[in-house]
Amino acid sequence: MFSKEESRILRQEFWTSFGKSFPRKWILYDTKLKGLSFKFHFDTKKALVALDLEDDLEHRIKYWEKLTALKSILLDDFLPDAIFDEEYVLENYKEISRIYIPLEQKASIHNKNSWQVVMEFFNKKMSLFEAFFEEYKEVIEG
Repeated sequence: MFSKEESRILRQEFWTSFGKSFPRKWILYDTKLKGLSFKFHFDTKKALVALDLEDDLEHRIKYWEKLTALKSILLDDFLPDAIFDEEYVLENYKEISRIYIPLEQKASIHNKNSWQVVMEFFNKKMSLFEAFFEEYKEVIEG
């Protein structure tokens, strides 16, 4: 078991190490589309990359409809393992819409032995997610 401080230090170490191993500017919150952002998630149970729709319901519905219209392209050409979840509930009980790709194998941010696999997964999957977004951004915002 780790103390809060030990856990915080490990998280900081992971993200610093990830940034050094894969030094590039990720899109993340800089999508220029209100309420639409990309996220890396890594905790003690799982790792995933996600595209989150967190704005008011009107924007969420608008973007969700565009993204589901592009679903077959995303699955066929970029991320065949992407999961579409229109009503995803976060740990804080906030409901969002999310498209995400989970790392299939068990990983914990507290286990440094899993870090390299997670970093490579993050780099590969988020790069593909961003390539999809860049190619279809005009359709999504349209």
